[in-house]
Amino acid sequence: MTKVILELDTLTCPSCMTKIETALKNHNGVESVKVLFNASKIKAQINDETSGDDLVKVVQGIGYEVKNMKTKAEA
Repeated sequence: MTKVILELDTLTCPSCMTKIETALKNHNGVESVKVLFNASKIKAQINDETSGDDLVKVVQGIGYEVKNMKTKAEA
């Protein structure tokens, strides 16, 4: 399992949060996802079926810019 944190440009509305969460939850390999609206961050737990880079592509594919990505492998 891997923890991924994506930092976004400012989120402008709660519907953006819902749109991002839905897109990521429907992506293979995503175990859990939470969008932190006020912090403009996404926290996700992923398995070996996907990667942090894949999550960046999903988020960018729906129109949001990712400023930074951090990953941490968990035991």
